[in-house]
Amino acid sequence: MCVMPMEIPKKPFAICSILSLMLLIATVVAAVHIENDSNLRIAETEKLQNQSFYDSSMAARIKEIEALNDNAVQDPEEVVSHVEMIMRNNTERRKLGYFSCGTGNPIDDCWRCDPNWHHNRKRLADCGIGFGRNAIGGREGRFYVVTDHRDDDPVNPRPGTLRHAVIQTAPLWIVFKRDMVIQLKQELIMNSFKTIDGRGVNVHIANGACLTLQFISNVIIHGLHIHDCKPTGNALVRSSPSHYGWRTRADGDAISIFGSSHIWIDHNSLSNCADGLVDAVMGSTAITISNNHFAHHNEVMLLGHSDSYYRDKMMQVTIAYNHFGKGLIQRMPRCRHGYFHVVNNDYTHWEMYAIGGSASPTINSQGNRYLAPNNPFAKEVTKRVDTDIHKWHGWNWRSEGDLLLNGAYFTPSGGGASASYAKASSLGAKSSSMVAAITANAGVLKCRRGHQC
Repeated sequence: MCVMPMEIPKKPFAICSILSLMLLIATVVAAVHIENDSNLRIAETEKLQNQSFYDSSMAARIKEIEALNDNAVQDPEEVVSHVEMIMRNNTERRKLGYFSCGTGNPIDDCWRCDPNWHHNRKRLADCGIGFGRNAIGGREGRFYVVTDHRDDDPVNPRPGTLRHAVIQTAPLWIVFKRDMVIQLKQELIMNSFKTIDGRGVNVHIANGACLTLQFISNVIIHGLHIHDCKPTGNALVRSSPSHYGWRTRADGDAISIFGSSHIWIDHNSLSNCADGLVDAVMGSTAITISNNHFAHHNEVMLLGHSDSYYRDKMMQVTIAYNHFGKGLIQRMPRCRHGYFHVVNNDYTHWEMYAIGGSASPTINSQGNRYLAPNNPFAKEVTKRVDTDIHKWHGWNWRSEGDLLLNGAYFTPSGGGASASYAKASSLGAKSSSMVAAITANAGVLKCRRGHQC
């Protein structure tokens, strides 16, 4: 009755082939749908995880700022600017995949994860912390490339030299064309709104005079090896394109800060100079000293000119994320009069003491790691210099969350006046258990273009 069965033997495989092809197509479509659906679920999961991580990180950072507000900031507008900065930084970090290489060091995590950091050098100026956080250096200026290591004439420096760059009146972001050792004949007297950025090359300032910041503001010094600085002076030195003058004998500091403000010293390696490694005196303030490596030196850091120089009562200095390493003896720092926040540093060596002072400074030590030397007479972290106990017992010195190892001990004093510690608080301290990670890359970084620094 139907002809179809009679025709089947003529083409025995045709219908089977068609059915097989249809089945294969359906299988592929189903597999693609499943894969797309799976990918969509994975993407949604990753999005939720990233959002959760981002939200939790933001919550932690906002909590950190709220703690800062409670303890350190009296100006509500300053709190708003801090929160806005953190939200902006977190957003930018998320775009660049920052969470994949975060270290917990807020300065480094702000810029180091960007493989194109060399195209975005000025981003560094937005990553400051502490009392010197508003130092913008040469962010608003042009780049100046140092091509010549020589310093033949301190009065008439050659274009292309570091001295010619730093004396200019316009803001400048100063970089280096190649590795170089710069032996300065006389002090390098800097002008305001300058950044010296040594990232990507190996720059040493050594075996001569070193850096002087005198009556200026807004300076960033980053990525330099500064060592073996010697006393110089009794010579003419240019300080701007229109002025040069007679300089008396200099002490031989690596970095001398004199009557200056909004200064940020970050990721430098400093050692073995004739006087101090970083000295800040004569009313200097709004300073952050961070991520540096100090080694092989006696009197490391002096903050405050003299016991009788009362203008230093308004000094505020943040010392954060530094490594105080081999061959150090004392003054890490030695403070006078002002307000000093010593936070999340790694002290692995001292021979006399780590933190000292006179003339009633306020010292707020938080989240540091203090490893005492084996000498049983040098276990104390602190030293009140040339002062009787009946005078210093009222000074506000506190240790909060510090890790004290190998018998180290911190002698606190004062009544813990909240107003005093508010002026000596500049950022939220992290746990001392994080210090090793936070300070692991202290000193000059090995940065290569096209790679994360």
